[in-house]
Amino acid sequence: MIERNRFLAVLSHAVLIVGVIIIAFPVYVAFVASTHTQQDIVQAPMPLLPGAHFVENYVGALSGQRGGSGSTAPVARQLFVSFVMAIGIAVGKIAVSLLSAFAIVYFRFPFRMAFFWAIFITLMLPVEVRIVPTYKVISDLGMLNTFAGLTIPLIASATATFLFRQFFLTVPDELAEAARMDGASPMRFFFDVLLPLSATSMAALFVIQFIYGWNQYLWPLLVTTDENMYPVVMGIKQMIPHSGDSMVEWNVIMATAILAMLPPAIVVVLMQKWFVKGLVDTEK
Repeated sequence: MIERNRFLAVLSHAVLIVGVIIIAFPVYVAFVASTHTQQDIVQAPMPLLPGAHFVENYVGALSGQRGGSGSTAPVARQLFVSFVMAIGIAVGKIAVSLLSAFAIVYFRFPFRMAFFWAIFITLMLPVEVRIVPTYKVISDLGMLNTFAGLTIPLIASATATFLFRQFFLTVPDELAEAARMDGASPMRFFFDVLLPLSATSMAALFVIQFIYGWNQYLWPLLVTTDENMYPVVMGIKQMIPHSGDSMVEWNVIMATAILAMLPPAIVVVLMQKWFVKGLVDTEK
């Protein structure tokens, strides 16, 4: 049993508080900036208390009814594109990885391990190596400026395949034998036994992959030229005009940044219990 030390308890709480302040203060500044006018933000010193233009700035960002020389695409549409992209990537990665890991562990076919290592070796390839040929394939298939073009090239995951394979190897062989004796087909065993056992791992991976899909910037930058297909992370950059003399509506940009942070934060908060359990659960 660890003895409680008052000094260490105070020190640990002080370190945590300082860490929270360091992380949260930029978010607070962004929120404050999103409630003021553009003129208020650029003055020195910048106000550190919320202003009276909260509704105006957020409505202007969501509807696209704003000034400035940057992009005026509605942020509501960009949030929808990002949400569809994140959900598609997260669900697609989990589905493909589950099936590939299931095939590698429970089916005996020639070069089974060679296929697994071929999948695993892709982790060593940087994204830049694969991105040009992937773009060529998507362009030839006419999938530019489409949801399919944004999501399908990103749904394969060697990491998730490896994690599910390692988990399936810990499932007792007696379960597969019992299912076979009961006359269950391989897919029946997969859906009725393996999927329920994998629920917490799927939840943890869903959170990670949702955030991964939501924060995508490089791939959408290549495959989208239509403002209606911009995800919100890319839309924030497009709001900043390329000309240095143009007016930048930092208040609206900060409002968009706050809106872009909300969905991932909500997903983490709602699935925090499952996420932690999926990472630390060792009772399976």
